[in-house]
Amino acid sequence: MQPCSRNYINCRFYGNQAPSAPEQALRRLNKPVFAVLSRDGSSAEFYSGGRIDCEGAESASAEGRPLLAFVPPLRAEDWGNAALKRECGIKYACLSGSMANGIASEALVVNMAKAGMMGFFGSAGLGLRQVEDHIDSLKKRLPSQPFGCNLIYNPHNQPLEAQTAELFIRKDVAFIEASAYLTLNPSILHYRYSGVKELPDGSLHIPHKVFAKVSRPEVAAKFLSPPPPEMLRKLVEEGKLTSSEAALASRIPPAYALTAEADSGGHTDNRPALALIPAVISLRDSLCRKYGWHVYVGAAGGVSTPESAAAMFAMGADYVMTGTINQACQESGSSSVVREMLSKATGADVMMAPAADMFEMGVNVQVLKWGTMFPIRARRLYEIYRAYASYDEVPDSIKTQIERDMLRQSFDRAWESTKAFFRERDPQQIAKADGNPKYKMALVFRSYLGQASRWANAGIPDRKTDYQIWCGPSIGSFNQWCKGTFLEDVKERHADLAALNILAGACVITRANLLRSQGIELPGRLCSFSPLPYNELASLLQESVSVRQ
Repeated sequence: MQPCSRNYINCRFYGNQAPSAPEQALRRLNKPVFAVLSRDGSSAEFYSGGRIDCEGAESASAEGRPLLAFVPPLRAEDWGNAALKRECGIKYACLSGSMANGIASEALVVNMAKAGMMGFFGSAGLGLRQVEDHIDSLKKRLPSQPFGCNLIYNPHNQPLEAQTAELFIRKDVAFIEASAYLTLNPSILHYRYSGVKELPDGSLHIPHKVFAKVSRPEVAAKFLSPPPPEMLRKLVEEGKLTSSEAALASRIPPAYALTAEADSGGHTDNRPALALIPAVISLRDSLCRKYGWHVYVGAAGGVSTPESAAAMFAMGADYVMTGTINQACQESGSSSVVREMLSKATGADVMMAPAADMFEMGVNVQVLKWGTMFPIRARRLYEIYRAYASYDEVPDSIKTQIERDMLRQSFDRAWESTKAFFRERDPQQIAKADGNPKYKMALVFRSYLGQASRWANAGIPDRKTDYQIWCGPSIGSFNQWCKGTFLEDVKERHADLAALNILAGACVITRANLLRSQGIELPGRLCSFSPLPYNELASLLQESVSVRQ
């Protein structure tokens, strides 16, 4: 290994220990790395301990050798914003996102919490009673560790969204992930500002923290600006906020944190992380200076390898959030067949398809296209919805395809089962459809789209061609990283294990790149990191408790 072409650091190194192999030095994460010119001047040697003298280096004794490069300790728990980790009660600046319909399951949330991270339960798409039961269970299983739930924008059922926010307040859920929002609405503000109060020392007690997932600067700006006074006034009139809480709201940003969501699974604008994250951070800095408050910014959409995590932290992310890769882990609420499908996917095996919750608006979600016909069929249903004013106008040949391949029953029978669903969830939808045949068609088509996710989660064998599997291209990077390692076997994949390997690997490759940036030549194998099983990872992290044995 050749030394760097010049001595960039005018210092000399003194140490009595024997040099280490560069790989060993890089993996002692809690120790510095000293790259020192060998005694014969032909190569670089690496040490994890010693001292350096930067004063009078050129006249120092010959015992000291020129220091070529220096890298400080970098542990997995050092990543991210220290204040956020302290306020949230987590050790590692890594969160797991709230994939709907319980895909981000209780088991996944508990798995992340036990390892010193935090997960958001995938409460969207579940009934209120189900969500309440899961919250009660999580509070019992995690009496001292943090967890959050999902509050998703629900344009078709605003009362349910409001009731979900009220449930989170009543159950004292301290963290929510707000997703798919296009702007602020009363439900978000009710949750965020309920219970705020000024303490005797003048500081504010804010019991509810909103992690708002955004992919557009104009949406981010809403969460970074003071809440609309008219919304606060209405919440006071409805008795949901006190006048004191509404008055204090002008001093508190709607979002505790913004998660800049790049090209991801599910709802996404397919934004490249390299463009989105700096833009959101810059906007955050500008508006926080203007209003005199602080909001954290995290990064999601593509966190699947040590390199991707290191890049997002290097861009200034206060935390990273995993998503797609969790669905391929054993703790996910999806089925074993879906996990197997995801484990074989590449980055090109995804495409956009109509979203069930915003079907009429033309909003899309990113899904897996390999092994399923869902995205093609969902797009076809949207084309038909746009082309015809009612199902009666649809040509018989097309009706045959829809009823045979997708609904697997007549449209009338599908409408009866759709009515049964809305009779329990939101009866107003039935009344609206009875007077609007196009809306009736939309509800039936939305029913197919909604059930397609549940068929996948349940692993219904004869519906495999209709599985809706939310998935971003990062699954391809994750699978490539796992290839040839024990994590290639989907049965070995666990959410905490994947996340901690990503964080630890980000430390190793960052330290290697810091050496390279100081002119040290390293072989490519030292600038990469392969996943480690629990026992080896625990040794690398010097953990004994928080990493599962």
